[in-house]
Amino acid sequence: MYAQFYQLSGRPFQLTPDPDFYFESASHKKALSYLGYGLSQGEGFIVITGEVGAGKSTLVAHLMERIDPKELSIAQVVTSALDGDELIHVVAQSFGLEVEGHDKATALGVIERFLQEEARAGRRCLLVVDECQNLDIEALEELRMLSNFQLGSHPLLQTLLLGQPEFRALVANHPELEQLRQRIIASHHLDALGAQELEAYVRHRMMRVGWQGNPAIGTEFFSALYQATNGIPRRVNQVMNRMLLLGAVEERTEFTIEMLEAVCAEMAGDTQHGSQNAPKKAEPVRTQQPVPVERPAAPVAATPAPAVDTEALEVLLAERDCRIAELERMVGALNQQSAPSTSTVSYEDPVVKQAVAAIEARLEEQEHSLRHVLTMLIEWFEDDSSREAA
Repeated sequence: MYAQFYQLSGRPFQLTPDPDFYFESASHKKALSYLGYGLSQGEGFIVITGEVGAGKSTLVAHLMERIDPKELSIAQVVTSALDGDELIHVVAQSFGLEVEGHDKATALGVIERFLQEEARAGRRCLLVVDECQNLDIEALEELRMLSNFQLGSHPLLQTLLLGQPEFRALVANHPELEQLRQRIIASHHLDALGAQELEAYVRHRMMRVGWQGNPAIGTEFFSALYQATNGIPRRVNQVMNRMLLLGAVEERTEFTIEMLEAVCAEMAGDTQHGSQNAPKKAEPVRTQQPVPVERPAAPVAATPAPAVDTEALEVLLAERDCRIAELERMVGALNQQSAPSTSTVSYEDPVVKQAVAAIEARLEEQEHSLRHVLTMLIEWFEDDSSREAA
């Protein structure tokens, strides 16, 4: 919807990692340098950490575009709470290998033969493991054991580990990970965008889809956006996506701080409403301090978008009609009260003031409800290309 309104060629702030929108901040540039150095060594582990939404997955997607598949075979794993045996089978599947049975020894044998065949064909192998903070110590040790595979003196597998800040602390301090630490040849922590970088980031993404100044975005808006998001790229994407949607719905040609405050309040309300209605689950056992769990896009099948609740929508529309009818009755009653005394309504009359205040309050509440429903509908339609035409 907003792409058409603002005459954009696409959606500039999607949450899924897209290398076409890669923005090289100072921290990302440094991380890419470390990755380049690490890959040139062809062995050991490279570790990249960052806060939730800092851009680790986008960095890797950009890296994948620069790698020649004829020279490097890459497998990507997004982990949940896997133990050592499960991780070995997931690694085999990520390389496209079939393993008969479910025993670890068979899976290891299949992986080793594959790595040797790739080496003989002149290709190196890279394993990218995302969400490493979810792995237990046993699984991390299995990754280290995979790095032992060699063909003569030539290492067969290199591993890139991506995780949140607590993973960095775990690797640095856990006594059972000493051997893994010794095999880390490059490490970097991705920082958030600075205030000036955030403005450049937003403009970069907007111009990638043909933005030519509509909507207009001023310096004061960028300062407020930085305060609202702390420079975390994913948060910036979430807020800017809602800003574009709100701007299209209200036909705005300029983004204002008031619009930003409304979007942030609405997003906070969505989060609070969701947490109140979500079923409570048992806390998983963790080996480090609990932090918010990142949910980046992964090379797996996307979760289907939830269906629109048509019954709930009909209830809201019926409620709207009832409120409109009630407002009409109130206006009629107000006219009858004012008719006997004077042809002009006196807004100083306490009865008139009270009636007007009630009308304004109901109109504001109705507008908020309708806008929220419209926002959910538009997001649902635009979430899938097959629905976008509708």
